[in-house]
Amino acid sequence: MNKLMLSAALLLAAAAGVVHAEKADSTKPTQVTFDQLDADDVKQIKTFTGNVVLTRGTLLMKSPKAVVTEDPEGYQFVVLHSAPGVQATFRQKLDGAGDQWVEGQADRIEYDNKTELVKLYAKAQIKKLEGGKPASQVDGEFISYDSRKEFFAVKNTASGESKPGAGRSTMVIQPSSKLATPPAPTTQPAPGK
Repeated sequence: MNKLMLSAALLLAAAAGVVHAEKADSTKPTQVTFDQLDADDVKQIKTFTGNVVLTRGTLLMKSPKAVVTEDPEGYQFVVLHSAPGVQATFRQKLDGAGDQWVEGQADRIEYDNKTELVKLYAKAQIKKLEGGKPASQVDGEFISYDSRKEFFAVKNTASGESKPGAGRSTMVIQPSSKLATPPAPTTQPAPGK
């Protein structure tokens, strides 16, 4: 089972190609829109509720509730919480040639802007999009995505551990756009010639 999950992670990383999250995003300010805010300036914890949308450059995160903690160095740690029928989501442009994006959804998403690590817990899904079309997709109970190292890890429990018999994950890899182009039609001589 662990070999299968490692193989799936390696396939997704290979399908992702050599791309990183948009480097310029880390230097941009974070804008948050919300319905309500509770802020503890002493502990540097802000709790946003109601249609929360966090934006930093091309990084877009949405959820019914978000808790943002800032460390003494100024790095932010974000926990996005779902609500019944509404999962937390994130989307970010990838550096590299073309229009490439990574997007994900889960019942809880944790984002650490110091390490650029995204962890998706429970009913997790990550997609890589090229030109607006899915290039690959992985579904599982836990997905860890490290944009700096271009590495995905998929586990079969929402705790982030793999346990025998706990469940299975799924990966879909779309054919390369080079392979998806049908060959040019051949011309046939007209009948009787």
